[in-house]
This record gives sequence, structure tokens and C-alpha cells, in this order.
Amino acid sequence: MNLRRDVFQAIADPTRRAILMLVAAQSMSAGAIAANFDTARPTVSKHLQILMECELLRSEQNGREVYYHFNPGKMKEVAEFIEPFRKIWDDRFSKLESVMKNYKPKKD
Repeated sequence: MNLRRDVFQAIADPTRRAILMLVAAQSMSAGAIAANFDTARPTVSKHLQILMECELLRSEQNGREVYYHFNPGKMKEVAEFIEPFRKIWDDRFSKLESVMKNYKPKKD
């Protein structure tokens, strides 16, 4: 069975989010990425595979090393999903701010 993963499944895992944060700062080899975690290298490799399947990372062969690069364009899918929620909360905070500006505490 071929399991099709999406961006949301990929970022649901805290280790994969941590990998994305590392690679977003700079391209890294699998070994350099794995050095940041207390898990076995095959476990990190599995996380990298999932991130590659979802196109959040891309790889580049450089000699004997494979370097992983962050693909920020793929995060657009997440941003587009979150945007309506951001608007809802911005509206709620604006209403709260309006209420607080007009609030006058009772004096005893």
C-alpha cells in the first residue's frame, strides 16, 4: 500500500518540525541533522524521507554527501489554511481592544 502523506501530517511530528527549523537556517547533511537528536540515525532518515515526500525538503548531492534544503514554498499550503483563523482572531482581538478602550472601572 502506498501511503500518501501531506504537509500537515509531516509537520504534526515535533521531530520533523525541529528538522525543518534546523534546515531552514542552513542546508545540512543527514549526519549533521542527526547529530542534533538523541535518536538513531535511521529514525532521522525516516523523518527526512517523509519531509522529502511532502516536498518540504529537497536534497542535493554534493560529492559523497547529500545536503537537505528547506522548501519554503511548500509551507504556503499551511499558511493558506491558517489565514482564515488568523483573521477570526484578529477580529476578536480588535473587538476586545475596543471594549477595553471604552471600559470605565466602577469607583467605590
